[in-house]
Amino acid sequence: MLVRWFERHETFLWALGGVSLLMFVATLVAVPFVIARIPSDYFTRPRRRRYLLQGRYPLLGLLALILKNLLGLILLFAGIAMLVLPGQGLLTILISLTLLNFPGKYRLERWVVERPAVFRSINWIRRRWGVPELEFPSL
Repeated sequence: MLVRWFERHETFLWALGGVSLLMFVATLVAVPFVIARIPSDYFTRPRRRRYLLQGRYPLLGLLALILKNLLGLILLFAGIAMLVLPGQGLLTILISLTLLNFPGKYRLERWVVERPAVFRSINWIRRRWGVPELEFPSL
């Protein structure tokens, strides 16, 4: 019975495999790029800076915030699906959480980065990209 389902949905399964491969390659490129773009004092600031567009162009800032959170939701659902499908599920979920706005997000990010293995890995990537290492957050 399961074999027949696979035979009837062969095109869908190939497409799903292709999307999974594309997401895998995209994460290999995007994650180091995003890590290199983080300001070195990002996790040592007591508060977040305001978005550039929020002050000058409030409507444009609101639109950017909505689009960023919408992309975060899409990636969150894709990451959850990739937990049972081929793909980088946990990594996609982590990327989605960086895009979403929710209470306690900054504390959660700092808690994750304070893990010694995570902090070393992030700084290893930053050194390879030729950018200054992150300052260690201390609460």
